[in-house]
Parts: sequence; C-alpha cells; structure tokens
Amino acid sequence: MTITQTVLKLYRKCRWPNIPLARGVLPNTRQGVINDAKAGVALASVNIPQVLGYTSIAGTPIVTGLYTVLLPLLGFALFGASRHLVVAADSATAAIFANGLSGMAIPASAQYMNLVAVVALLTAGILLIARWLKLGFVADFLSRTILTGFLAGVGLQVSIAMLAPLLGLDHQAHRTWTQLDYAITHFTNINWATLALGILVISAILIGKRFCPRAPIAMMAVLTSILAGKYLAISNWGIALIGPVPGGLPQLSWPDITWRGTLTLIPLALSCAVIIIAQSAATARIYALQFQETEDENANILGLAAANAAAAVSGAFVVNGSPTQTAMAVQAGARSQVAQLVFAGIVAIALVFLTDWLAYLPHTVLAAIVFSIAIGMIHGSALKAIYQESPGEFKLAIITAMTVALVGVEQGLLFAALLSLLHHVSHSYNPHCAILQANMEGNLMTQAIKPGATTLPGLIIYHFGADLFYANEHRFCADIHALIGQAATPVDCLIIDASAMTHIDYSAAQSLRQLDDQLQEQGIALLFARCDAALIDDLNRHRISEKIGADHIFTTLHAALKYWPDACKTEAQREKTP
Repeated sequence: MTITQTVLKLYRKCRWPNIPLARGVLPNTRQGVINDAKAGVALASVNIPQVLGYTSIAGTPIVTGLYTVLLPLLGFALFGASRHLVVAADSATAAIFANGLSGMAIPASAQYMNLVAVVALLTAGILLIARWLKLGFVADFLSRTILTGFLAGVGLQVSIAMLAPLLGLDHQAHRTWTQLDYAITHFTNINWATLALGILVISAILIGKRFCPRAPIAMMAVLTSILAGKYLAISNWGIALIGPVPGGLPQLSWPDITWRGTLTLIPLALSCAVIIIAQSAATARIYALQFQETEDENANILGLAAANAAAAVSGAFVVNGSPTQTAMAVQAGARSQVAQLVFAGIVAIALVFLTDWLAYLPHTVLAAIVFSIAIGMIHGSALKAIYQESPGEFKLAIITAMTVALVGVEQGLLFAALLSLLHHVSHSYNPHCAILQANMEGNLMTQAIKPGATTLPGLIIYHFGADLFYANEHRFCADIHALIGQAATPVDCLIIDASAMTHIDYSAAQSLRQLDDQLQEQGIALLFARCDAALIDDLNRHRISEKIGADHIFTTLHAALKYWPDACKTEAQREKTP
C-alpha cells in the first residue's frame, strides 16, 4: 500500500459526517506531492519576510507573523476546499483591526494581544455562522471595480504607514493624515543610513519582481540585513534593530473574554469577516478558473473559520486568503495545499531554531518589504482598464480608495459595499429606455428617445430596460406620456417591450392601472410584448391581465405587431369583423 493510499484510507475513516476534509490536499499523486513540497520551500523563502512585515501593520510582536502561517495554515488545509488559497497574515485585515484596537490598548502589550485574540475568535465565530447560513454569495456584492479601489486604498494607507520606519522616525500614530504630516514635518530628523537601506531593499524587490519574479529577493534581503546587523554592527549607524524575539512553538491559550468587551469588538470582527469572505472568494475563484476546477465558497468559509480559531488560541492575529501570497504559491508551482503544509513545517523549524537571529533584523527592512507589497496592491493597469471601459465605475473605485486611505479601512469597506449596492440600484432606478424604430434594412432596433419619435405612424413601441418597481415607475410613466404627447402623428397603440422586465411590484402595478385608464381615455390601446413567464405571473397576480385583457399580453413582439390593427378597432368594429 502506497503512502497516498494509506492517507486516503485514514481520511475516509476519520472525516466528519457531511463535512469532507482535506479537499485542498486530496486527491493527490506521489509526483504531485513532491512538486508541491518543492513549491512549499520556495513559498516559505518568499513569504516568511512578508508575514514578519505585516506585524508592523498589525501592531503585534514580530513572532506573531510566523504564528499566522503555522496552525492557521493547518486549519484551512483540513477544512477548506481551495487547492491554491494561502491563508495567512494579510495587510487589509491587519489594518482593519489595528485601527480599531489602537485606541483601546498599547500595541504589542498583553492587553492588546488579548484583544487581538478575541477579535480573531469572534471573526471565526462570524465566519462559522456565515458557513451555516451558506453566505458564500455575499462576496458577489463587492464588485471587482469597488474591490480594486478598496485594495488600492489599503495599499496607499499601508505605504504611508511605513514612511516613519523607512525614514528612521519613531512614530506610533495610526491615522493616515497624522502619519503623513509627521513624516513631512520631521523630515529633517530622518536617519539617512536607515533610509538608504530601505530604498536599497525596495529597489531590489521591485527590480527582482520585474526581471526575476521567482527569485526570493525579500528573503535574501532579510538574511543579508541580519548578517549585517550581527557582524557589521549597523545599529551604530542609527539603524534600529528588532531586538530579542521569543523562540519556540506558540503556547496554546484561550483569550480572556468578557461580555462587554465582546459586544464592543463585534463590529470590528464583522468588518474583518466581510473582507475575508470577499477577498478570499475572489482570490480562490481566480485560480479555480485558471486550473478549471470547481470552487466551493461555503467550504472555504468553514476553512477560514477554522484558521482564525487556530490563530486566536495560538497567539496569532486575524488571517485571510491573501491574493499576493496565493499568486506567489502558484508561481512557485503549488497545485495543492501540500505546499502550504510544507510552508508551515518550515516555519515550525524556524521558530524552534532560528528566532535568535531575528533580533538582528532592521525595522526598515521589514518596512521596505511591506512598502513594496503595499504599492503592489495599487493595480494601475486594472484602474486604467476600468477607466477606459467604464469611466463611471472608475470614479467609484477612486472614491473608495480615497475613503479607505484617508478615513479608515473599516469605514472604507462599509462604504465600498454601500457603493456597490447603490451603483447596482442606480441602473435599475435609471435604466436604459428606448423607442423601437426601423433601420435601413427595415428591422426594428432600439433608438434613443427623441421628441416626436414614433415607431410607425400611430404606433409606439417603448423599451424599458429594468424591472418595474416603486423607485422607477414615475420614469416609466413620464417617458410614455412624453412620447405620446410629442408624437408627430396621433398614437392609437402603445406596445411595451418588456424583454428586460421580470418583476412588477405593488406600487408599479397601481401605476400601470392608472396608465391604462389614462390611455383608454385617449383611445390608445396598451399591449405588452416579449413577456416571460415570471412577468406574466406578476401581471396575473396584480390583475393587470384582467384589466387590459389577457389577449393584450404576448410572449413575442411579432405576435403583438400582428395583433396591433385589431387592438385599435372599436368594439363596434370588432363585432362587425367576421
């Protein structure tokens, strides 16, 4: 029996009822495991410096960055479904809870770390509820446009936050304006050696990303700077070092939770949970499509809940599906969560044997790594594409980015979700409306509404591009009255092209009744064309079919046009017709 067969046998015996386990790991092959193990080593060399750098955003001790890629990785590999998603420290969620907790406790203090653990535990609970309610679809309410702007705002905020350590300034403010103002007003106090080292690291990372994307430039910068800190005494030049880092594996403990404290932190945890669901789902979906795999968003939410619960009890902080780290894993050749498990194993070795060396790591090197990550979150090409294809949506992306950067990540997230919904509602509120007119070939095509326009003498075919509901019914009626009132020839028939309608609410139904009464007074017949089954059900339910006549409702435009001459006849004329 091979190792793979043995693992599969144990898996089938141990898995929980109705909860398939290790879907991101299994099935697998011997060669696949070997390839993923190699990718895991490469992933560790690139990502360890990143997770260390995220602690400067989170306001936690540097060793907690390593904790985020230990038990949380195992939790997601066991309960999640994505074969590619890397769940670890992330700048977006780190910025959210750091901003929320900065006024409650001193960063990196015991009280602060307890609050961090409570937020992670609450986030895990909210994610678990989301999985139970099957809320994976919530991710769809953050459009790609808004998410692009949101990530750009986070990148701008984080890059500004890194200015103080890059300049060798000691400043702990958490507001972007304050950080920027401090960096500008204290520019004369910068440490030039610190700045030079930071610029060197940023340049190396950006150049390496451009010409050698798989090279572990960040890890090489960390190792080189550690050696310089230990043997060249660069601290004598005013370059601040991290200092002693506790070694060993994390001690498992339950956070100190109070009822009052829990209520205070729930909104913060909810914000983290929403961005975790949205960002993780978007990232997992991208690579599932790339490798032609099916994706189970609700199973991934369960894995994310397990990962955050593991973070809460192991001294880490909120973890998220990281787009940058997932991309690096795929570039390294990872095709399953085996790579992430190997990554976790390497981190465990580093915690046991290598933490003494971290004391010589300069703060500015970590700040430079985070800065390079942050500016990479500002996807200029994506923003350019949005601007070229949809200038209106580009404005929404920029507004979101500015709100995140200047007001706050949590507020920006909520504002981004609201903008996404408002942008969608605005299309329904103010839909595309048109009149159908014949082109040169004699085919009926939608045309912009112009005064005096008719489809044919005596006929208007009006297209309304959305469902009819209380907010847009006035637009619908106003357009119709304007078309009839300004028509070049008297109108005897109005056909509603309902191809874009699937639903009519109560308010809109009442307006349709009044419209029909007004049209009858003018001797104008009202017909509906291109009605689907759902719309016909609504017309029947609101008794509109009964009022205007079921014979005035058609599933095709051709049938309505064929009936048009009969619709314009008076009752006396119909009785005379054989």
